[in-house]
Amino acid sequence: MTQNIININMKPTLLVLAAGMGSRYGGLKQMDGLGPNGETIIDYSIYDAVHAGFGKVVYVVREHFKKEFEELVAKKYSHVKCTDGTPLEFVFVTQELDKIPEGLHYNPERQKPWGTAHAVLMAKDVINEPFAVINGDDYYGRESFGVIAEWLRAHAGTEGRYCMVGFELDNTLSESGGVSRGVCSSDEHNVLTHVEEHHNISKDAAGEVWGDNAAGERVHLDAKTPVSMNMWGFTPDYFSKSEAIFRDFITRNLNELKAEFYIPYAIDCMIKDGSAQTELLSTPSRWFGVTFKEDRPGVVAKFREFAEQGIYPSPLY
Repeated sequence: MTQNIININMKPTLLVLAAGMGSRYGGLKQMDGLGPNGETIIDYSIYDAVHAGFGKVVYVVREHFKKEFEELVAKKYSHVKCTDGTPLEFVFVTQELDKIPEGLHYNPERQKPWGTAHAVLMAKDVINEPFAVINGDDYYGRESFGVIAEWLRAHAGTEGRYCMVGFELDNTLSESGGVSRGVCSSDEHNVLTHVEEHHNISKDAAGEVWGDNAAGERVHLDAKTPVSMNMWGFTPDYFSKSEAIFRDFITRNLNELKAEFYIPYAIDCMIKDGSAQTELLSTPSRWFGVTFKEDRPGVVAKFREFAEQGIYPSPLY
């Protein structure tokens, strides 16, 4: 087996999915100040990514708040430098319902974009290097960025080999309501064999975890099973593979108003057709986020604790 050689000079890109409307949370949670000095979750992710060696941040946003987002970024991060001393680069792309491959059509009554894998495709013209994908409203932890950055540097120049940082399902649940997670299965080599999106995942009165599978069936889930929190590592060839799957997805869902093209779905298609393999990476970090507004106090307390323990500087920037 050929051993991958880590390119220590290669700076991967961080792709932040920040186009979500935050309807369950009650506002644009990507801009919500949760840290002791008003830091957002994205602020912590960028801080950790920079220290892991990332060199560029690409935001996927919606057109109606793109200008406000750009102004906030320019004000907050203008002085931030990469580990080699160069300025951290920022790029903005937008996800809108009508941004689909040429020649395709959809139900005019549809109102929302096509999901996370569609959001990633919005960056295909601005990313030419290995990149990590994260949600803008999830905290992944410093170790997670270190793990994925090392993997990306080791796979620069390869094709058809991706990775995902998995978190234990029990560590990703919300006490405020059901959540959606990509439930993962892997082989003895830690290569993903299946990813299935489950919705409305929650614990029952006995502490058992249940969720709705792709067929809409309520099923029992192992609390320790690894799940996708949308922390993926890709090489640029992912874009062409994913777009081909997206074309087929839209063709089969022309009249659907809510069908979404998720990253786990795209990856699962690649697993099944053999066009790519995805390595399941582990992390000692504990995930947390603000899926619902009721989650906010706990996250605020956690960031205050980080500051008090000196895990992060305060203020962060």
